[in-house]
Amino acid sequence: MATIHEFNQITKDAFIEQLEGIFEHARWLAEQAAAGRPYHSPDELFRKMVKMVEDSGEDRKRELIRAHPDLGGRMRMSAHSASEQRESGLQNLTKEEYTKFQRANEKYKKKFGFPFILAVRGKNKEEIYAAMRERLCHSSEQEFQTALEQIYQIAYFRFTALFNQSNENGGNSDEFGSTE
Repeated sequence: MATIHEFNQITKDAFIEQLEGIFEHARWLAEQAAAGRPYHSPDELFRKMVKMVEDSGEDRKRELIRAHPDLGGRMRMSAHSASEQRESGLQNLTKEEYTKFQRANEKYKKKFGFPFILAVRGKNKEEIYAAMRERLCHSSEQEFQTALEQIYQIAYFRFTALFNQSNENGGNSDEFGSTE
């Protein structure tokens, strides 16, 4: 999509199809966003999607968190997740690294009841593992909020890629990063 105006004009089904992968396996969110059109800027659309998550109940938030795959795991995952993990080196783990990540993932899930979530863009596997170990020290409440914040960061990266815009762009209301 080149502009938010063009995005507002596409069919509801096309709108949902474009947005449903922004938040992992959250078609409900894309459907709600479609019902809220038109949007004046990509920023407005993204902020409203985050607000929809924030306004949803704890069960819905947990569902959103649990939809994310294990980092470094070999389970089937969305194209977005596969690409993000590949770029950080998580799909090229040695046998020893894979075992290390699996153990840490299991320990994390046992403690918190959901997978470890981290926006991995720009991070390597060592940084990811260190973050996992550090966050194992968090309280359940702190980690629940951290997981949501990481989901918002992941969604932001995906969203900006969808609009093929950099958040560093200035510009008009059709560009991501507008201060409207």
